[in-house]
Amino acid sequence: MNAVAQTVDSNHAYIMQEEITVQPIGHVRSEIIEPIFGGWRDHISQIVLDPAHAASLQGLLTYSHVMVVFWMHYVCYSKSVHVPQAKELVPEVGIFACRCPARPNPVGCTTVRLLEIKDNILTLQGLDAVHETPIIDIKPVTPQYDCTEQDEIRVPDWIFRLDY
Repeated sequence: MNAVAQTVDSNHAYIMQEEITVQPIGHVRSEIIEPIFGGWRDHISQIVLDPAHAASLQGLLTYSHVMVVFWMHYVCYSKSVHVPQAKELVPEVGIFACRCPARPNPVGCTTVRLLEIKDNILTLQGLDAVHETPIIDIKPVTPQYDCTEQDEIRVPDWIFRLDY
């Protein structure tokens, strides 16, 4: 891997990497084995964490919600523009203006309800990832960083024509 250090200011530097490597920390256990449109909100699934990372779950159950970062392993192509869910009443938009999985890097990130942790297994509600999806990271949702008042969130009208 080639890396180049660049200076932000006299106290900070960062590394620009040509390649990024991530290792899965676990996988999804779910009855859903192929991608679907909608129906995820009430879906219960589990993350089976690699036992080597089980200690990293300490204190997580004190949170009601977590963000799950995952690799959409079923995606084999990317595109620049897309019609969300192929709906006729929805406009074509850039890939960064929708949640389509056909992205330059098929990374998914979803906020879900954390229901239970037992040993190295998390039980979740609302994870939109299929069985065996590799998990990259899990982060607690904290209002100070992740939440805004709902009336502050602006979305286009066509969002309400999609299936969730």
